[in-house]
Amino acid sequence: MGGCRVLGQAWGGWRRGLGIRATPTAAGFGTKARHQLQRRGASKPSDPPGDQPFPGLLRPETFSREELVDVLRAAVVDRKGPLVTLNKPQGLPVTGKPGELTLLSVLPELGRSLGLGEQELQVVRASGKEASGLVLLSSCPQTASRLQKFFTHSQRARRPTATYCAVTDGIPVTSEGKIQAALKLEHIDGVHLVVPVQSPSRKDIMEGVKRTLSHFRVVATGSGCALVQLQPLTVFPSQLQAHMALQLCPVLGDHTYSARVGTVLGQRFLLPVESTRPQRQVLDEALLGRLCLTPSQAARLPLHLHLHCLHLPGARPRDPPIELLAPLPSYFSRTLQCLGLHYQ
Repeated sequence: MGGCRVLGQAWGGWRRGLGIRATPTAAGFGTKARHQLQRRGASKPSDPPGDQPFPGLLRPETFSREELVDVLRAAVVDRKGPLVTLNKPQGLPVTGKPGELTLLSVLPELGRSLGLGEQELQVVRASGKEASGLVLLSSCPQTASRLQKFFTHSQRARRPTATYCAVTDGIPVTSEGKIQAALKLEHIDGVHLVVPVQSPSRKDIMEGVKRTLSHFRVVATGSGCALVQLQPLTVFPSQLQAHMALQLCPVLGDHTYSARVGTVLGQRFLLPVESTRPQRQVLDEALLGRLCLTPSQAARLPLHLHLHCLHLPGARPRDPPIELLAPLPSYFSRTLQCLGLHYQ
């Protein structure tokens, strides 16, 4: 509980430190974590020389518990008082079934490796499994509770607290706007998928359909793609991927919802949900050429969705919000360079 007593110092330190924008094209966690595993003598399968189109991409599903703790410790962006911020690798689930290797399952070992002793780390906010980016942890239950209430109140007031960076296959029609859609989860062919619902009834809402809302802003365009900032104003599984597919601009590396976008004579349109199933994203030859990828490599393209920024309340009521930042993964930065997209 000692961490709770220095909460004001912790947030004050963040206000002075991470409030200054970091360069988003830094290598991020990938290089440091990979080097740390190599120093430990880890022997994980790697691509043959000349076949590494996704630099810094880790494969959490191949790690042992010990190796995952090493990766997460190397991914810590900042520590202040009871708060720990890390840059989660793409593909690591936060929660899962009993016995599965997840972020939550290794929090006790991570806490001990960070010198927290018996203080338990709690997840306050985190990006989803397929996304990379910020995870906010707390070793103080009161701090975690206060921050979770802040996020809940902000959501009810439609105030964005999270900003994602995404690369999309396709360019939105407008440079900025809001995406509204009623969504529901359906169990299709053994998989939970997000499905849009047209004009939901009161009964639909009672049965789990949720009206969702996201804000988007196009930052840069090139080669038929866009770098987009996304701010979810509601919380729903795979909300951002589903929203961008509805805009006919699926997120690059979305091997689930991109199949809902069809193309005929260069014109895009939405395919009926009932007639589409998740499949590997299909990219045209020109885009594959710009990305320097073969079709087989494109089938392993990671989701280009990164939780880049979180806004927290100031240490005192009248203080401005605190901004936490996570650098883009190296493979994300490589894609921006290949497509001529510049993040400012």
